[in-house]
Amino acid sequence: MYWFSKKRNFIIMLAPTLLIYVAYIIIPLFIAVYYSFTNFRGVSAPDFIGIRNYMTLFQDRFFWVSAKNTLIVLIISILFLLPASLALGLVLNKALEGINVFKALAFLPNIIAPLIVGLIWGFIFDPEMGLLNGLLAKIGLGNLQQAWIGGLVLTPYCVGVIYLWQNIGYYATLFVAGLKTIPEDIFESAGIDGAGRWQTLWYITIPMLKETIAINIVLIVTGCFKVFELVYQLTNGSPNHMSEVLTTYMYNTTFISSKYGYGMSIAVLTCVVTMAITLIYLRILRRKNAQAGKGR
Repeated sequence: MYWFSKKRNFIIMLAPTLLIYVAYIIIPLFIAVYYSFTNFRGVSAPDFIGIRNYMTLFQDRFFWVSAKNTLIVLIISILFLLPASLALGLVLNKALEGINVFKALAFLPNIIAPLIVGLIWGFIFDPEMGLLNGLLAKIGLGNLQQAWIGGLVLTPYCVGVIYLWQNIGYYATLFVAGLKTIPEDIFESAGIDGAGRWQTLWYITIPMLKETIAINIVLIVTGCFKVFELVYQLTNGSPNHMSEVLTTYMYNTTFISSKYGYGMSIAVLTCVVTMAITLIYLRILRRKNAQAGKGR
């Protein structure tokens, strides 16, 4: 009774959120795992077929195409979105006149529905009537026109660019929050000791933002594996599934082809890969931090 009286308020406040999380995340996850071992097609009762769906998955050409496209989006996001959002965060952290307006403008793309974002960029990247190819033709660079979306090569790269545009403000906001936690005395001391701008950034700012950087990397990884609306709006996987990412291929397999069991195997494998990458990264980061602590 003492334990309950001490933890009662905590339990009461946590219970609604926990119930929702269990009902909409945990239970559906277990249901998906179960269906991934069946041949369920949405009508008749599912028959247990073991790991046959997963064996078929690894021989599925379009699964590997969608996995490759997802990896391209992830690599572009890690290489460009992370440093770009850090640079934007450094700018937004300055006490400049009108900076709050720029903060709002930077964050604005993140609150636009992804389907609308896909529609906007579809008018830019469309190979037939898109603004980009039209502009290239107008300035005499028609030889540079490409099938930016809907082709065999460039769609995942364009999706990576769009994802960067949509989310740079969000990750920059997280960096601004991290920068606010760094005491100004440290920067003043560095300036007195003669440290330049780049030295301060490399040896003080970035090391003290390591927790924020870790959070952003985890969010980028999970976000890239959840990209759906952009590709669905831009190409819906065309031509012939060559521009699919894992989520759109899972959706088309499950709800268009009515292969529910096979679609769930794609979903489960995507979830496992995302969790594995995240946990491996966090373990490496924890090990580096432990080694750095011992070094001190």
